[in-house]
Amino acid sequence: MRMYDVIEKKRDGKELTKEEIHFFIDGYTNQTIPEYQASALLMAIYYQGMTDEELAHLTMEMVQSGEQIDLSAIEGVKVDKHSTGGVGDTTTLIIAPIVASLGVPVAKMSGRGLGHTGGTLDKLEAIPNFSFELSQQTFIELVNKDKLSVIGQTGNIVPADKMLYGLRDVTATVNSIPLIASSIMSKKIASGSDAIVLDVKAGSGAFMKDVHQAKDLARAMVQIGKSVGIDTRAIISSMEQPLGSAIGNALEIKEAIETLQGRGPEDLTELSIELSTQMVLLAHPEYSPEETREQVKEQITNGKALEALRTMIVHQGGNGDIVDDVSLLPQAKYTIDVPADTSGFVTHMEAHEIGTSAMLLGAGRATKDAVIDLAVGVVLHKKVGDRVEKGESIATIYANEKDVQASIDKIKQFTVIKEEKEQTPPLIIDMIQ
Repeated sequence: MRMYDVIEKKRDGKELTKEEIHFFIDGYTNQTIPEYQASALLMAIYYQGMTDEELAHLTMEMVQSGEQIDLSAIEGVKVDKHSTGGVGDTTTLIIAPIVASLGVPVAKMSGRGLGHTGGTLDKLEAIPNFSFELSQQTFIELVNKDKLSVIGQTGNIVPADKMLYGLRDVTATVNSIPLIASSIMSKKIASGSDAIVLDVKAGSGAFMKDVHQAKDLARAMVQIGKSVGIDTRAIISSMEQPLGSAIGNALEIKEAIETLQGRGPEDLTELSIELSTQMVLLAHPEYSPEETREQVKEQITNGKALEALRTMIVHQGGNGDIVDDVSLLPQAKYTIDVPADTSGFVTHMEAHEIGTSAMLLGAGRATKDAVIDLAVGVVLHKKVGDRVEKGESIATIYANEKDVQASIDKIKQFTVIKEEKEQTPPLIIDMIQ
């Protein structure tokens, strides 16, 4: 078999066989296929797409390029959740305790973030002494005992994805639905869960700006899951404005705690309830969706979800007292209000740019080597549809430096205030299963 022939076949829009896809992944990860030929195939896939069968083969070849986590020692149906990313997206820290409190095991492997704020691991670092570097045995024991544990991803999962993503990044082939879908699903499948709920974002603060593209990506990922025997469903949710109010690591931990106390922002609470409901239903398809949704809400009301979070924190070495006293989280030196320049209604908040205003403070990484300031960020006081008066605070900046003018300017520039109120777009757009 020659790589030239594989490239030519895909270039001409023909379907690659399992053997040809194996030849490519195996050869590229073992460095017997040069980058220029791998780049050519990626570009051919970018233009010609892939069939469902090709996509399943590509994903599983990527899975098999490295370590696969065996979670069979964990009792029950293990349900994972993945978000395609956004601004203020702290749902993992809310839904995992909710789902665990209902007896569904959540064995969560998370990563760090590159962008507006940190990933789940960066957020968890804001909790004093919390450890996510656990042995696999300890991880499994905690999930069996508490139904919940969150650890860092092993470096040996899906090495083919790391190599291919680096190549996609420099060959303008990142924005390809087959390549995105196989990248996400290969990591989820290798992590060992039995079922997966996907939160696919659409809008200005999301990777997929267009709803139709987001739906296409969701369908591709759901199809991959089904083809390899993993029950998968996807929620399409809006990221036209930041989710919730907090953007920043310690600030998002605080907001997650408030949400589990029943005092969270309406949109963050709504999405968390929906994602939790779908995770429980994947573990227990015999349950009624309506009754499950009410059970999820009850776990917030009765405090059991919050206790599940506390238990996880304590059993992973962290200070569980933060659940009662959020002042134990890292605190910024300065708080600066951002006043509205005019009165009216908020009609648009450019999620990506509002997120960037937090990154400028040090809440996120512009480069892989950047160091995150866990205390800093932005808390929004107004969202789309809200009335605001001139001079009223639309946001508060939490900073460790006095000069935050660049962040103030971004928030003002990308928060649109008009005289007439406009209809607020729906948060949950669709579900694909």
